[in-house]
Amino acid sequence: MLNDTLAGLRKKYVTPRLVVFIILMLVSFSLLFFSTRSFIINFKDVGLSAYSGMRGGLREVGAFVSRTVNAVKALSTLRQEYAELQERVARYEQLERNAAEILQENLRLREQLQFSRSLGYRHIPAALTGRDPDNLFSALVINKGRHSGVTQNMPVIAWQNGVQALVGKVVQAGQFESLVMPVYDLSFFASARLSASRYEGIVEGQGERERPLLMRFIIKRAKDDIAEGDLVSTSGMGGVYPAGINIGRVSRTIYEESEMSMELELAALIDFSRLEYVFVIGHDDAGGAP
Repeated sequence: MLNDTLAGLRKKYVTPRLVVFIILMLVSFSLLFFSTRSFIINFKDVGLSAYSGMRGGLREVGAFVSRTVNAVKALSTLRQEYAELQERVARYEQLERNAAEILQENLRLREQLQFSRSLGYRHIPAALTGRDPDNLFSALVINKGRHSGVTQNMPVIAWQNGVQALVGKVVQAGQFESLVMPVYDLSFFASARLSASRYEGIVEGQGERERPLLMRFIIKRAKDDIAEGDLVSTSGMGGVYPAGINIGRVSRTIYEESEMSMELELAALIDFSRLEYVFVIGHDDAGGAP
């Protein structure tokens, strides 16, 4: 009975004491742990590491932002330089085209100058500047007039594709400009001769530069002596156009048994769509105006 009582008392008081002892030991070790210098050093190290990490991260973020800003600036600069280069290339291309055009212009002018020097007529060089605004004669406008010695009825010729050919005649002379009636005009007439067979006729226009010229009043017996491609030039009859100026080539023969004479269609030697320069021939060489 006594033993049981002692066992119960031991169980009742020993267990709480053990718990209290364990708690006190833990508190003692904790105080000892926190009071040591090694823990402070470790805490500082941890704080320093954390700060260093944060500082490194901030530095990386700052570097990234800086790189991004610099990249945007560089891209903007590149775009501006690219636009400037494109503009410069466009200017260079324009200069190249202008140089090529000037070269071609010089070649054409040199060709005209050589022809002018070899021309046996007293002549006035002129440039084509437009067409008759009233369209009365489908006239061409040249940049020479009475101030340069141009007068009415002067013949006008041109050098094109290595051939001298008739353009027409002056129908109105202003002070500094003149109107030229071309060979394809309905009012144009010129005495002409076939260069090979020497048969004569009258060349006239049909009103449009795309249509062939007509050579009329050719005697019918000339039919067998005329071939396609034969050259037709001025005969000198009538006193307006000097003899020997080329007009065109035979492209078709029109022969009707019922007619008293035959006709020829001529392809003009002048391509009026590309005509730029002409020469006005003086009256003395043309035999004077009628």
